[in-house]
Amino acid sequence: MDRQLPISSKLGFGVGQVAEGVKTSVFNTFVLFYYNQIIGVSASLTALVLGLAVLADALTDPVAGYLSDRTKTRFGRRHPWMLTSALPFAASILMMFNPPADMSQAFYMIWLLVAAVSLRLFLTLYHIPHLALGAEMAHDYTDRTRVFAYSTLFGALGGYGFYFIALSFIFPSSPEFTHGLYNPGGYGLLSVVAASTVLVSILLCVAGTWKEIPYLQATRALAVAPTSGGVLTMLRELGSVFRNPSFRVLFVGSVLASLVLAVEGTFNTYMGVHFWELPTEKLRWVGIATIAGLPISFMLAPWFTRWFDKRNALVGAAVFGILNSNLLICLRLFTDVLPGNESPVIFYLVLSTYFLGGSILPIVAVTLNSMLADIADEQELATENRQEGVIYSARAFSLKATSALGAVLGGIGLDLISFPTQARVGEVAPEVIWQLGLIAGPVTSIFTLMGVLFFLNYRLDRDRVLEIKSALSGQRSRQVAGPPAEAQSFGDDTAVSPCPTLRL
Repeated sequence: MDRQLPISSKLGFGVGQVAEGVKTSVFNTFVLFYYNQIIGVSASLTALVLGLAVLADALTDPVAGYLSDRTKTRFGRRHPWMLTSALPFAASILMMFNPPADMSQAFYMIWLLVAAVSLRLFLTLYHIPHLALGAEMAHDYTDRTRVFAYSTLFGALGGYGFYFIALSFIFPSSPEFTHGLYNPGGYGLLSVVAASTVLVSILLCVAGTWKEIPYLQATRALAVAPTSGGVLTMLRELGSVFRNPSFRVLFVGSVLASLVLAVEGTFNTYMGVHFWELPTEKLRWVGIATIAGLPISFMLAPWFTRWFDKRNALVGAAVFGILNSNLLICLRLFTDVLPGNESPVIFYLVLSTYFLGGSILPIVAVTLNSMLADIADEQELATENRQEGVIYSARAFSLKATSALGAVLGGIGLDLISFPTQARVGEVAPEVIWQLGLIAGPVTSIFTLMGVLFFLNYRLDRDRVLEIKSALSGQRSRQVAGPPAEAQSFGDDTAVSPCPTLRL
C-alpha cells in the first residue's frame, strides 16, 4: 500500500503556493493598472512587455524542469532550487513597483521588462521544482489530489488574501483619491508586503517538506542522471513526454483554456472598477468571498475525483465555472433584469459569483495537477525515468506562453475599444464599458469552453493508474539501475522511446 503523506508535509507543501498566489495577484491586479493608469503608459505597450516577460519565462520552464529532474544531491532534486530562488524572486517584486520618477515611456518599458523577466525567471526556478515535489512526494491516487488541494487552497488564500489586505490597508479611498487604486504612493508599500510574503512562503515550504527528502524515491532509487546531459537529451525527454497521449490531451486543452483566461485576467481590475463601479472598500471583499468558498472546494476535490474520476471532475468543475462567471455579465449586457450599479444588490450579486467560483473552480487546478502526477507514473513505466519536472514544466510552458499572448491581446483589446488611460469611475463612455463586458464575458468564454471539452479525450482513469502502479512496483523491484527497458505502448500505435541514462 502506498505511503500516505502526513498532514504536516501537506501543509508545508501547500504553504509554498502562497508565493505563487501573491505573484498572480500582483500581475493580474496591479502591474498593468499601475503602469497604464498611474504612470500613463499605453495599455498595449505595457501588455506587450508583460507578454514578452511571460514568454521569456515560458522558454525557461523546460530547462528548469529538466535540471531539477537531473539534479542529484543529498538534499534531493527539488529543495536546493526552491531555496536559492527565494531572495531574488522577492527582490524582483521590489524593483517592479519602484521605478525612478519622471522618466520617458521607453525607460519605463525597459524597467518593467527587466523586472518582470527577473521575477518570472526566479519564480520558474522555484515553481517548477515545487510542483514536481508534490508529485514526487505523493504516490496514492487519491492522496495526490489531497496534496494538490492543499497547494491550491494556500495559493488562493495567498492571492485573494493579499488582494484584500492591499485594498483594505494600502489603497483605501480618500478625499484625494476616490478610488484607492489611483493612489500612486501605495505601490511602494505594496511591493514590500508582497516581497516579504513571497520570501516567508518559500522558506516555510522548504522547512515544512524537508523531512520528506529521505522518502523521495526518485532521488535514491531511479539512477537520476546528472545535469550535464545537454540540450539534445533535454529535447529527447520533452519529446517522450509529448508522445504520451494522456499528456497531449491535458496540454492542448490547457493551451486553449489558458489563452482566453489570460485575456479575461487583463480585464478583471477594469471590470471591478468601471463595469461594476465598486469602490475599493467593496472591491476588496471579492477576494474574501472567494476565500469563503475555498473550504468547500478543498473538501469536494478528493470526493469528486474518488466518485466521478478525475477527468469528469475536471470537466464538470470547469463548465460550472464558465457558466458562473458569465451569468451576471450577460444579464447586465443583454437584459434589464439587474438594477443599476448604485444599488447594493449588485455588490452582493458580484460577491455571490466569486463565492461560487471559490467553491468549485479550484477543483480544476487540483485535479489537473493530480492527473499530471499520474502521467509521471505512466512515463516512468515507459522510460524507467522519473520526469515530474519535465512534465510540469511543459504544462507551465503552455500556460505561460498562452498567458503572454493573452496579456498582449488583452492590452490590444483595451486600446481597440479606446479605453482611456488614467480614467475616472463614471467618466468612461457607456459604449466602451459595454464592449469591455462583452469581451471579458461571453466572447472569450466560448474559446475557454472549447479547451475544456478537449479534456473529454483523456483516458487515464483510476483502473489504468492502478495497473500502472502495480507494474511499476514489479519493475522497481527487478532493477533500479541498468539498461532501460523497451519502449512501452500507451494503448495506441504510439510508443515512447526510452531516454538514455547518463551516469555520474
